[in-house]
Amino acid sequence: KALKANFSHNLPPTGSGVPVSGGPPVLPLASPLMGKKKKPFLGMPAPLGYVPGLGRGATGFTTRSDIGPARDANDPVDDRHAPPGKRTVGDQMKKNQDDDDEDLNDTNYDEFNGYAGSLFSSGPYEKDDEEADAIYAALDKRMDERRKERRELREKEEIEKYRMERPKIQQQFSDLKRKLAEVSEEEWLSIPEVGDARNKRQRNPRYEKLTPVPDSFFSKHLQSGENHTTVDPLQGLGGLNTPYPGSMTPGLMTPGTGELDMRKIGQARNTLMDMRLSQVSDSVSGQTVVDPKGYLTDLNSMIPTHGGDISDIKKARLLLKSVRETNPHHPPAWIASARLEEVTGKLQVARNLIMKGTEMCPKSEDVWLEAARLQPGDTAKAVVAQAVRHLPQSVRIYIRAAELETDVRAKKRVLRKALENVSKSVRLWKTAVELEEPEDARIMLSRAVECCPTSVELWLALARLETYENARRVLNKARENIPTDRHIWITAAKLEEANGNTQMVEKIIDRAITSLRANGVEINREQWIQDAEECDKAGSVATCQAVIRAVIGIGIEEEDCKHTWMEDAESCVSHGALECARAIYAHALQVFPSKKSVWLRAAYFEKNHGTRESLEALLQRAVAHCPKAEVLWLMGAKSKWLADDVPAARSILALAFQANPNSEEIWLAAVKLESENNEYERARRLLAKARSSAPTARVFMKSVKLEWVLGNIEAAQELCTEALKHYEDFPKLWMMRGQIEEQCENMDKAREAYNQGLKKCPHSMPLWLLLSRLEERVGQLTRARAILEKARLKNPQSPELWLESVRLEFRAGLKNIANTLMAKALQECPNSGILWAEAVFLEARPQRKTKSVDALKKCEHDPHVLLAVAKLFWSERKITKAREWFLRTVKIEPDLGDAWALFYKFELQHGTEEQQEEVRKRCENAEPRHGELWCAESKHVLNWQKKIGEILTQVASKIKNTF
Repeated sequence: KALKANFSHNLPPTGSGVPVSGGPPVLPLASPLMGKKKKPFLGMPAPLGYVPGLGRGATGFTTRSDIGPARDANDPVDDRHAPPGKRTVGDQMKKNQDDDDEDLNDTNYDEFNGYAGSLFSSGPYEKDDEEADAIYAALDKRMDERRKERRELREKEEIEKYRMERPKIQQQFSDLKRKLAEVSEEEWLSIPEVGDARNKRQRNPRYEKLTPVPDSFFSKHLQSGENHTTVDPLQGLGGLNTPYPGSMTPGLMTPGTGELDMRKIGQARNTLMDMRLSQVSDSVSGQTVVDPKGYLTDLNSMIPTHGGDISDIKKARLLLKSVRETNPHHPPAWIASARLEEVTGKLQVARNLIMKGTEMCPKSEDVWLEAARLQPGDTAKAVVAQAVRHLPQSVRIYIRAAELETDVRAKKRVLRKALENVSKSVRLWKTAVELEEPEDARIMLSRAVECCPTSVELWLALARLETYENARRVLNKARENIPTDRHIWITAAKLEEANGNTQMVEKIIDRAITSLRANGVEINREQWIQDAEECDKAGSVATCQAVIRAVIGIGIEEEDCKHTWMEDAESCVSHGALECARAIYAHALQVFPSKKSVWLRAAYFEKNHGTRESLEALLQRAVAHCPKAEVLWLMGAKSKWLADDVPAARSILALAFQANPNSEEIWLAAVKLESENNEYERARRLLAKARSSAPTARVFMKSVKLEWVLGNIEAAQELCTEALKHYEDFPKLWMMRGQIEEQCENMDKAREAYNQGLKKCPHSMPLWLLLSRLEERVGQLTRARAILEKARLKNPQSPELWLESVRLEFRAGLKNIANTLMAKALQECPNSGILWAEAVFLEARPQRKTKSVDALKKCEHDPHVLLAVAKLFWSERKITKAREWFLRTVKIEPDLGDAWALFYKFELQHGTEEQQEEVRKRCENAEPRHGELWCAESKHVLNWQKKIGEILTQVASKIKNTF
């Protein structure tokens, strides 16, 4: 730059004509535009819409200097007092956008009102718009003035009502503000300043720093001091001031451990208390100031017994105080306040409150009764006396007064005084009569029914105390006074029955129904049956039966009669009203004499609850009406046979033959009767006759069985072969053939019989099981297993076959395979009770309980599972629970002989003789016929003539409690 400046300084000015370094003079240069014409558009304004450079593709741009400084969307606007929603630049921009864009969307269109908002707000506002607005405004004003006064008045009332319901805070405190005028200057200055009342730690919360201390620190300090484990009572209180090293009282530590010995602390506290009490009691004056035992007892009584939170109690106290002050004549407020104090242990405060309540609410019965309850004996009597003065007609107060008296004479005196004031109270009369002797009670009741002629109880009580003649008069008077009550009529019927006039009972009950209907009383069937049950329990059989006969048909459709009556009879039996049930059955049999089901129900009822004579009489009538009902004939014959009256049983069966010729059931019953009574030839002849006249598979089976049990094996085999010619698809015949061969040790023939049987009857489970067990017995375990697998393929989901497979493996000692098979079995038959029962005892002892819970979830009411649970409790020596589950099992399935046998075995081991006998009797009544263990004994050829009781004993003796 300096060189350039220096150089230019030495040069002469351009165009000056002076020659440089002595050369010729230089002429000035001519400008290139000098000779040309000036352009016309220079200095002129640009045409409209002209954009410089647009022709050659250059567009204009705007710089920051053109539009001013940038503003962020969150920057505040210049207006300090802008309303919410317009306080930032972004808000205002958004608002402007909203104003510009009219929402002409379909969703904003209403069919009646058009678009929301003004459609033409963006258009120009002209003079005619202004005129229209002025007209509309004038109209609005005119319309507004029409009902202005009325509307303003209504709005004012609404505002006042709202203000009353929800007053402002300043209005709530207005009465207190007025009282501020009475506050003196000293009181004002003594008001503490408002400040944070919490302590420093709460005001400035900081996390607590906890530093773990090593165990060696504790052990060192423990060992540094002596271990005093007791406090010497003779030392007095000075012993506790003995200096000691360390930070804890070493005497309160157990030697050698770092744990606090709480027992020792308790002992030390008790010793201290004793010493302090002994010091106080042995005072200088020689008088005992404090009773030590009483003092400790009082301390216990001071501990509040309620379980509530203290803050809740304070809150409740405050609320109740507010209720009492705002409405002092509201009795529940006083009662609730007193009860709150009573619960918190402040009995005296409660008494004071309730006494104040009696002053405020002297006409409230509840407040007086609460006061009498809270006050002690004599004071309570005084309170009740005061209550009577205020409420001379209150029955409850008089009864409370009588309860407070301990002496019977005093009670009578109070109640008689009460009856002078309130003679119409039934409750007072009843309470007074209960205290009297029968003679005085009768006199009082005769007065009571005059005062309260509509009380049924008083009339009936008087009738019970009177003689027969007077009782009849009393009941007649009662009927006149209360013509709508059924109890008076029923009592009259009972009275007649008790005095031997049974023929009058029916008439009285019929007249009762007629009279009550005439007086517009609806005859409620259920209520009358209930009354009949009560008569039955009271021993009035004739009345009970008369009532049943009178009302049993009321309000029932003809087609529902039978069903409803049977339900009623069962209901009466369950309530223990047997005579009612008998009456219902008798009536049903009159209406439906040819219904076999009704006769059967009645017969079973007599069998379970009646005598043998009543059962036989009923069955005689039954077979006369239903001669084709074989079961009724058989029941009659069995009843005679059980009473050892065989000729009568034969004659009944002979009559049954006449009514039902060629009936299989009657043939077999006759055979059983003869064979049970050792008349084997007669039984054979009967069976031969039956085979010729009514040949059935069962008749043949019974024929084979008779010969087999009598030891005639050849005759049995011949009969079996003959039977199988006719009935080859009857599996029991194949079973018997195989079993006879097994008995004769002909294993091959037995196997052949079972295999032939399975060809004809592939779905007979017992045949498969017999064949499998035969193979197992001869040592062919693999073949037995194969047979069971084949059986399972032909009969899927068969729990009996799965169970046998599991047991087969278990008996062979292969417990793992048995468990695997059981798991498969339970997958295939998840609801099989016999499988679950077996699974429980396949488990190890600790897991059995869990398995039994699973079993009960799957098969809740299955007798086998219930029996398994009973056995489980038995094995754990839980005798009571085991007995409960046995009872439950035999109740659910009384036909399961195994349950009875196990129950009997259990009672033999753990029960009394009475319990054993009861199980035996119940088993004989139930006559069980099923069960694995039971059938093995009952169907054995050697036990064919044994009674149920004998079989029960035999099965129980063979049970080993190895479970």
